[in-house]
Amino acid sequence: MRVYNFSPGPSALPLPVLERAAAEMTDANGTGQSVMEMSHRSGDFKPIIEKTEALLRELMGIPANYKVLFLQGGASLQFSMIPLNLAAGDAAGTGAAAGTAGSGTAAAFAKKAVYVETGVWAKKAADEAVKYAAVQTLASSADKAYTYIPKIPAVPEDAAYCHITLNNTIVGTKWTELPHTGAVPLVADISSCILSEPLDVSRFGLLYAGAQKNLGPAGCTVVILREDLIGSAPARTPALLRYDIHVQEGSMYNTPPCYGIYIIGLVLEWLKGLGGTGAVAKLNREKAELIYSYLEKSALFYSPVEKPFRSLMNIPFVPRAEDPEKRKALESRFVKEAAAAGLVNLAGHRLVGGMRASVYNAMPLEGVQALVGFMEKFEKERAR
Repeated sequence: MRVYNFSPGPSALPLPVLERAAAEMTDANGTGQSVMEMSHRSGDFKPIIEKTEALLRELMGIPANYKVLFLQGGASLQFSMIPLNLAAGDAAGTGAAAGTAGSGTAAAFAKKAVYVETGVWAKKAADEAVKYAAVQTLASSADKAYTYIPKIPAVPEDAAYCHITLNNTIVGTKWTELPHTGAVPLVADISSCILSEPLDVSRFGLLYAGAQKNLGPAGCTVVILREDLIGSAPARTPALLRYDIHVQEGSMYNTPPCYGIYIIGLVLEWLKGLGGTGAVAKLNREKAELIYSYLEKSALFYSPVEKPFRSLMNIPFVPRAEDPEKRKALESRFVKEAAAAGLVNLAGHRLVGGMRASVYNAMPLEGVQALVGFMEKFEKERAR
């Protein structure tokens, strides 16, 4: 029996995609071989990566003056690549001078990068960037455990870019309105919300997403960047960390994550068949509303996130029990019994506890209905 998988990543993939991939495992596109066996420079693989890029451009409305890259290293590698390529400059200090987060070495760098800290991954991105640029934290919601999106002051005009995390996977918040950055390029991590609803790509200088949450399997990262931001990496930058080299080589400077690219292509075909991002956004809102509506009336669980900033993709919920031991026991029991009912990976992140339902595009409405039904049943049994 196939379970409903609420994992935040690697996450569930659409069943039709998995079934098609299984059917094509040993013979993809009539080639007599698996995509995992193909040379990335062969005539067999070329139409696969070209089709995947074309579908992504179509579904996201990516303008012609933006490049699309399929890279490795996860979104976490982009924490380094972005400042290296957009803000480092050859005038930057040595690695020793750069120091670590909070070391106060801004004077060693030629360019400034501004970050908005809205969660664990947003902070990790900023902490990595201080090695290559003068980082300024423009605003933070750490004062309330990242349960809201802070208002930001004016972005400094001399900043190389402004970085945000559009959807915060661990704490379950999202930006509902993009910040205005003027001429400063807006950079966003969209790993857990890519293709979940329409997004105006032209508002950004660079977008990046690890595939394993809402796009495909782990091992591939999509980067979408405006052409005018390419080519500023210092000469000392390793070749594999330079956007200009990856652009010149069409994502094939080295062997790309071929099978991941192929699966992403199948996911994009599936998404197009649903009607695109507009149609899936409507479904995502319906799924999220089912859970939030239950939490609003529940006497046992509640959402810790402020209403205006609640994510459609990642929905944390915690027991109302005040005693820490009772709360921990209740969480453990809920996760265990839910798994026995075919609802898996509902434990909250290790840093925040509680529970979390990740309801990405691939999660069917029936899965969310089953979860809410289980939550109602679990609550009634606790009330007896």
